[in-house]
Amino acid sequence: MKFSKETKIGELLQEAPEKAEILQEAGMHCLGCPASQAETLEEACEVHGIDVEELLEKINAE
Repeated sequence: MKFSKETKIGELLQEAPEKAEILQEAGMHCLGCPASQAETLEEACEVHGIDVEELLEKINAE
């Protein structure tokens, strides 16, 4: 499955739980909190000051 900016964190983790490590390495340490589950990757990246395109490259590369 290819992930996009609009993919919600909850969907990503449900489809590919192994990707959590990539998110945590990027600085997203609150993956377990309920609010994060409904955020899109783009929204989460904005909050954490992360380049969404760079993160998507890593997520979709594996």
